[in-house]
Amino acid sequence: MKKMVKGEITVFLSMIFLLLLTLVGAVIESASIQVLKNEKRAAAGRAVESVFAEFQTTLLENYDIFAVEGTYETGHWSEENILNRLAFYGAENMDSEIEKIEYLSDHSGQAFYQQAVEYEKEKYGVDVAESLAGGLSVWKDQKENAEEYEKENTRTSAELDTLLNEAEEKLPEEDNPIEAVGKIRNGKMLDIVLPQSFVVSQKAVDASGMVSRRSLNTGRGSFPEPTNKIPSSIFFNLYLLDKFICASDESNNRPLAYELEYLLEGKANDSENLESVVKKLLLLRFGPNYGYLCTDTAKKAEAETLAAGLCTLLTVPGVTEIVKQAILLAWAYGEGIMDVRSLLSGRRVPLIKSKESWQLPLTGLLTLGASGDINEGKDWEGGYTYQRYLQMLLLLEKKELLTMRALDLIETNLRTRLAKDFFRADTCITKLETKNRCSMRRGITYNFKTRFMYQ
Repeated sequence: MKKMVKGEITVFLSMIFLLLLTLVGAVIESASIQVLKNEKRAAAGRAVESVFAEFQTTLLENYDIFAVEGTYETGHWSEENILNRLAFYGAENMDSEIEKIEYLSDHSGQAFYQQAVEYEKEKYGVDVAESLAGGLSVWKDQKENAEEYEKENTRTSAELDTLLNEAEEKLPEEDNPIEAVGKIRNGKMLDIVLPQSFVVSQKAVDASGMVSRRSLNTGRGSFPEPTNKIPSSIFFNLYLLDKFICASDESNNRPLAYELEYLLEGKANDSENLESVVKKLLLLRFGPNYGYLCTDTAKKAEAETLAAGLCTLLTVPGVTEIVKQAILLAWAYGEGIMDVRSLLSGRRVPLIKSKESWQLPLTGLLTLGASGDINEGKDWEGGYTYQRYLQMLLLLEKKELLTMRALDLIETNLRTRLAKDFFRADTCITKLETKNRCSMRRGITYNFKTRFMYQ
């Protein structure tokens, strides 16, 4: 008689074993797919890093800015240039398209601005920037005071003209500093303020094709922005002073010899830029000079004596006080001319004047700018140089304006002085994000993104 054996446990265990095999197979397959995904992501990451390793070396060596020159020295830009390089560096088995891209000139040069700021942070540290930030309010006050005093000068001149015209009288021209300074103001300022040894650069560029003026190639998409506790304009200001020359520098091998002046004025030739900057400096010096005169009783008395002499033959009530005020304003302006001469001669000028640092006697106004006027100003220990005054003017300018003009100079220098005629700031790539699609086994596709940014 055969023994009957029940098989429920065997069948149950077989089913469990089958399920375990299925689970193990699924886990292995999932891990295998994940490994493939990681390999694809790694390949794409290596490819994009390799592309960004091909940065423009001349740009880096001269201006410490990283960017991929997207035409690859051909002068012809296409996104296919980048996609082809991605494929060359290991992303050939996937479909890639550029989803976001940023060029050096995008958003008023924001990518360039950020790199310049980061470079100066590393070079100088926070302490230097904080000291400059503390002086920024002083510069702003100086500018506002100068503008107010200039308005006062306009009001005084108008009031004096009205009184004299109504009385049908006029001040004598002889020994009249108001008349002398008025003629200077209406003339070409460089002829008056430049030291005799100073030779004005006649260099000029074609500004029509510059970055700040032409129609630009633009990117798309947005990237995260860095946050700065110290005002970034301080660091950018330091960058401009580091990388660009001005009228007081000896180097003259660039398309424009007065680069900092170009940043401030944006004109196509050196002489016009210098003329405009000189006028700004005169206004900036006019304020503190006039402020000091108002506190110096001896100089006010001297101005009053001269005013009384000029008004001796006039029958206009109250005109002497107005003439005195006009003389003080003219004297402050004349002292400003001496200040600018000092600066352009390589000397230093204090921000606030004193009895000791005052340069121009009242009688000197009458010969200012004449053929025998060879006074090139004094050097005052502890004062500020020409470049430092330019730094003040730069701090007061708009960030976007300075950034685009800086790109003008960089592009012009690379294209002409450094023989990189293919270079254009709006084809230099600083940030990139690609969307990638790759096929895996059994019809599975994998979509992912890759991003790289110069920081």
